[in-house]
Amino acid sequence: MMKISELIDKTQQTTFSFELLPPLKGNSIGQVFRTIDRLKEFDPKFINITTHHSEIIYREDENGVCRKISVRKRPGSVAIAAAIQHRYGIRAVPHIISQGFSKEETEYALIDLSFLGVTDLLLLRGDTKKLDAHQRSMDSHEHATGLQEQVNNFNRGIAFDGSSFNPPETPFSYGMACYPEKHEESPNMESEIYYTKMKADNGADYLVTQMFFDNSKYFAFVERCRAAGITIPIIPGIKPIHLLSQLTVLPKIFRSEIPEPLEKELRKCRNDEEAKEVGVEWCIAQCRELVAHRVPSIHFYSLMATESVWRVAKEIY
Repeated sequence: MMKISELIDKTQQTTFSFELLPPLKGNSIGQVFRTIDRLKEFDPKFINITTHHSEIIYREDENGVCRKISVRKRPGSVAIAAAIQHRYGIRAVPHIISQGFSKEETEYALIDLSFLGVTDLLLLRGDTKKLDAHQRSMDSHEHATGLQEQVNNFNRGIAFDGSSFNPPETPFSYGMACYPEKHEESPNMESEIYYTKMKADNGADYLVTQMFFDNSKYFAFVERCRAAGITIPIIPGIKPIHLLSQLTVLPKIFRSEIPEPLEKELRKCRNDEEAKEVGVEWCIAQCRELVAHRVPSIHFYSLMATESVWRVAKEIY
């Protein structure tokens, strides 16, 4: 089976992929399928499925006492990835995150995914801000590079506890994240490149960037990576702004800078509909420039923005 990097290379033009958010608990997988049905005309080479750890909430019981309970609001990505891959024949790429999951839970997920024939992964640390005390103290990997080591060992038939088993017939291949505008915990860009190279040297098949809105940041990052000897594909992650509130929310959550020309146009918007139009127009121009620079693929963060992604892709592909 070809790796995702090989699928991209074989196409010899900028390919299309996107990310899905599992539905909230109690909702059907139908909304996932409707998103894919809307976007599949652009021949996605892979579809990512996000993963979410449990969160602590406080719920009042019949005696009026508030009790702390752990709730997982969305289903895991294992079953959804298998359903997508078997229904559409498109590579499904579940996110595997280190924070909020123990090493043992990760191993069970890898066993299930291997059994189901889902052998492409995206390895991430995950959001640490909503972890409770128990999750912070569990036996998990502090960083995605530790998770990477566990997957590499699994491919060799070494369990998380050091015991041996028959290695999978088809080893996992995986992508990892990178940050053109620097991860919030990196002291400087040199440190960012150092850890990005570590991911590549230790077996990452490709890298997907955090969302960005200024292509010059991506081009400069790729140039520094190539100078450092990082040769694997670096896929730009793109999101069309579709809500006016994202002008301030996205920089706060994702540390993605909004370029001044885009900010000025969004400031003029009176409502979300006008902001969506500005977002689509900016994203089309951004993607056209990326394609002109022969990027290997464009990965769309389509969460709540399926229609905007469709409009952008219709102009690009």
